[in-house]
This record gives sequence, structure tokens and C-alpha cells, in this order.
Amino acid sequence: MDIEERQIDVTQLAPGMFVSRLDRPWTDTDFLLQGFEIQTEDDISRLRRWCRHVYVDVQKSFAKDRGSVITRLGWGLLRRHGKPLPPPVEYTDTATVVEELPRAKRAFDDARALAARVIAEVRAGRRVPAEALAAAVESVVASVLRNADAFLWLDALRKRDSYSYSHALNCCALVATFGRHLGFPREMLVDLASAGMLMDVGKSKLPEELLHRDGPLDEAELALARTHLEHGLELLAEMEAAGEEVCAMVRHHHERHDGSGYPSGLSGSSIPLTSRMLGIVDTFDAMASDRPHQKAMSRHDVLQYLYKQRDTLFQAELIEQFSQCLGVYPTGSMVELSSGEIAIVMAQNPARRLFPRVTVLTFADKSIDPAFRQVDLWTTATDSSGKGRIWVARSLPPGAYGLDPSELFL
Repeated sequence: MDIEERQIDVTQLAPGMFVSRLDRPWTDTDFLLQGFEIQTEDDISRLRRWCRHVYVDVQKSFAKDRGSVITRLGWGLLRRHGKPLPPPVEYTDTATVVEELPRAKRAFDDARALAARVIAEVRAGRRVPAEALAAAVESVVASVLRNADAFLWLDALRKRDSYSYSHALNCCALVATFGRHLGFPREMLVDLASAGMLMDVGKSKLPEELLHRDGPLDEAELALARTHLEHGLELLAEMEAAGEEVCAMVRHHHERHDGSGYPSGLSGSSIPLTSRMLGIVDTFDAMASDRPHQKAMSRHDVLQYLYKQRDTLFQAELIEQFSQCLGVYPTGSMVELSSGEIAIVMAQNPARRLFPRVTVLTFADKSIDPAFRQVDLWTTATDSSGKGRIWVARSLPPGAYGLDPSELFL
């Protein structure tokens, strides 16, 4: 079987990539192995010292013994209604992005309305009916199970709403997508998605001026901000829509791998797996969103930041799984192609994560291309003539070149 490899600039390397060749003979470097998987930032630094580009084996990149990884993450400790979970489910897409978009749009609109309603009802001292939460969250999970990219694509194209309920909606969908990747049963995905929707509900009890500060918080303000977790747990305890298992997930989502989190200072595997997942999703979406004190980072760059926090703030293997789940260039990311065109990632190629399906936004001169062509980069990568080959040259931050996909009516 022929090796499927792609030339990658060393600035675009990421953990999980398998380096099969260098831009120079291996014997001219200090690498002992001719071919290896990038595991640490030190590996990347060494490659940058020696090379300008390397060749990545597409099939071996991100390939892992999934069963053993899931076991090490603590699958066997998970319980639902007191019973152990069955073996992880191997999900496959049952719809294409295009087929799923209409259903994803309905689920998206319902969940967005629910997120806004939850905050409004809590602020008014009223409860959210269980059936309202269940209907919206189950629709999100159903859509994610059919095709996760469709929901994430819609999120990238929407106009930015209030951060509070945009964050709730995003975390709901992201943690359901993450849970799907790990193989959680459907019922557990609904619990996870509900926790993602509700985990920051306690912020509705904090002063507005604190939430909208455009600078760092002092110690007193930080202590006040952290009370949102206690407020949230009290609110969830009163809500018939949130069961004890959802509350347990929320209770520890601010704990960190090195014990620096709160409220209990838990560390490592003593933090429940579902709470570890929520903590990663919470941080990822916050950093990828515009907030009063910080502009949004590109999704690709946020993944790089999270990886740098491996086994400090977050468990290394879980970060790796999250990166595999979203892809090197997550759905919704703006990227510049080797052709000079700007595109937005529309869907992943699961077995070929360096070659997503994209929608091209501009010509090479960065002027809008109204055709909004959809291109599968894997198809261009296998062009035998070599003339039509296009790949992702680099990730772009939101708003690069003055582009806002939500204004292009894709």
C-alpha cells in the first residue's frame, strides 16, 4: 500500500502527526528514528531547528489504539443511574453535511432560543420546564449523531449573539460532539449536552458589570466570579430539568489536572471524566469567542494552547482526543490555502485530518468569489498530475482580511 503523505511547513505541525520524511537526510540531523509521531512541543521545536518543512504520513497521523485510550481515560469508572456504561459505541455519519443542514438548522434555532430562555427565566426567578430542555437538547444530540459537522458549520456562520447564551449553546454542541467521538451512549450524550448548556447558568446571578469587565479581575472580583458555580448548583438543584448526574458533571468542571482548580482542588483522574470534558470544552469555546477582555483566537490556535497545557491544566490524552475529534483545522475555521484563496472549513475527512472539505470565500487576491465553491482538499491532494493540488497553508484568526462568513449569506 502506497504511503499517503503531505508536505507540511514546520510552523503548522501539531501533536499526533506522523513525520515520515524530512526536507533533508535523516543522517544530517540528531533524530535517532527515521519516522516518528509528534508527541510533544519539544518534538516540534527540534523539527523547527533542523527543517523548514517535513512530510507527514496521513494514514498514521492520529492513529491510536482507541480502546486502550478510552480505558485509560477512566471509562470503567463511569456510571449512569448507578450502572456501568456499555462498551463505547462506534458512530458513523448517517447523513452528509448538506443533507443534515436543514435539520441542524431547526435544532440550532431551538437550542439558541432555549439558551436565551434559560438565562431569562433564571434571572426572573422562574424554573425552566423539563420538557423544554429535553426537547432542545435531544434535537442537538440527534443532529450531532447524524453529522457533527453540520451543527458546527452553522455555528460558524451565525451572527454573534450574547456571549452568555452563545457559550451555552456552543458548549452543548461541542461536548455532545466530543462524547460522540469517545463513544458515549446516546442517553449519556443527552446528559452531557444538558450539562454543557447549563454549566454556567449561575453567572446570571453575578453583577452585570463584573461579567462585562474589559480587563483582568482583582482577587476579590475573581473570588466573586467563582461563586457562579455555587449559584449554578443551587439553581440546578431547584430545576426539575437537571438530574443529579447532570449536577455532578457541572460541579467539577472547573477542577484542573494539576489540582489548581475549584471548588475542591481535585486533580488527575479524581476529576470525573465528564467534568474533565466539560472543562476542556468550556475553555475552548471561551478562547475561540469574542469576550469583553479578549478577542477570539482561531480554533486551530486554541487547540495549540490547550495542548501546551497538557498534564498541567488538562489531561494530555484527553486533549489529544479532543484534537482528534475537532480535527487539525476544526469545522468553522478560516484558513488560507496554498493557492492564496481564503476558505472556511466545512467538514472533516476523519481518516485524513489534514485535508478537510472547505468552502472557498475569495480569489487568490482576497476579493470575494461569489461562487463559494466547495472543495474536498483530499481530492486535490490525490490529483495525479499535481497541477490541481491545494492544501491548507495556515490557519487564520476570526476577521482576517476583513472577512466575516456570517455576512456572506453562505
